Amino acid sequence: MSDLPNCPQCGSAYTYEDGPLFVCPECAHEWPKEADAAGGEGGLVVKDAHGNLLSDGDSVTVIKDLKVKGSSSVVKVGTKVKNIRLVDGDHNIDCKIDGIGAMQLKSEFVKKA
Repeated sequence: MSDLPNCPQCGSAYTYEDGPLFVCPECAHEWPKEADAAGGEGGLVVKDAHGNLLSDGDSVTVIKDLKVKGSSSVVKVGTKVKNIRLVDGDHNIDCKIDGIGAMQLKSEFVKKA
């Protein structure tokens, strides 16, 4: 058999090549061949509202007033958040905001500072 990689989503061994992509027939996941050949880093890719790549330890600025769930507090536009940590999930930034405390943010509401 061939040396095709298993599907990164479901782990299926029945992947096949389709032009510049690998395709999984079981879950219909498609991924580029270049990403696999690049070493399969598999790192978390998070982009801010302007498309800049974010990484752990970056500083970001909030671009929209955000209500804090379960509180009457609001994170104001222009609030600078230092030393972010990237996580998987819908809210993909863990951080600590002065005056509010630890919380999670969506990357679509921040820009890299």
